[in-house]
Amino acid sequence: MYKNKKILALIPARGGSKTLPRKNILPLAGESLIAWSIKAAFFSKFIDRVIVSTEDHEIATVAKKNGASVPFLRPNGLAQDNSTSIDVVIHTLDTLEEHGESYDFVLLLEPTSPLRKKDDIDNAVRNLIDDDNFDAIVSLGQIQLEHPSYTKKITGKFVSSFTDAPSISRRQDNNKVYFPYGVLYMIKTTTLYKERTFYPKKLMPYLIERWQNYEIDDGLDFFIVENIMKKYKPLT
Repeated sequence: MYKNKKILALIPARGGSKTLPRKNILPLAGESLIAWSIKAAFFSKFIDRVIVSTEDHEIATVAKKNGASVPFLRPNGLAQDNSTSIDVVIHTLDTLEEHGESYDFVLLLEPTSPLRKKDDIDNAVRNLIDDDNFDAIVSLGQIQLEHPSYTKKITGKFVSSFTDAPSISRRQDNNKVYFPYGVLYMIKTTTLYKERTFYPKKLMPYLIERWQNYEIDDGLDFFIVENIMKKYKPLT
């Protein structure tokens, strides 16, 4: 709790990953992938409860061993390739509400973005709750080499610019642009229900460092992120 606001940390982890089967419980730097997000939530002084949403019994067991709550399993209909994070979060909030448990804010931690510093969550909580002008906060990493002005498309046999942005030869002359990585998304529950998005109108940025700009999707990502962890030692 922070300033009398109850905060739920929710970690979504379905069992049916297609790109890399059982991804959420594969080992990463001595822990299961999902364990890193659970550990990050417990580093926070302000989180009231840490819940993992999953339809998978094995993931639920691993989550519980790492201290998270799994008070119910997610319906299989919300664990498909086309299932959305919004639907998963609302299902969790609705189910908790049925048991008399409600929260002012929900913090979404994607297990595929494990590169968090130990103070990221509490810094974001303070930033958002201390400023009444905003309803949500999202982690953003500055795009480096893959700047939109350089992107191309192939039509038939021909290459052309993907966007209408002017082509700039010197990288440092480009305007800064950012990508939302899954380090953290936090939003007022009332706003989540009203706008049904983690990108509401009143959205605050939370800037992360360059080494945090990675999400795990396949085996190469595991290799890259594990080596980043060896150097930067997140959550220490």
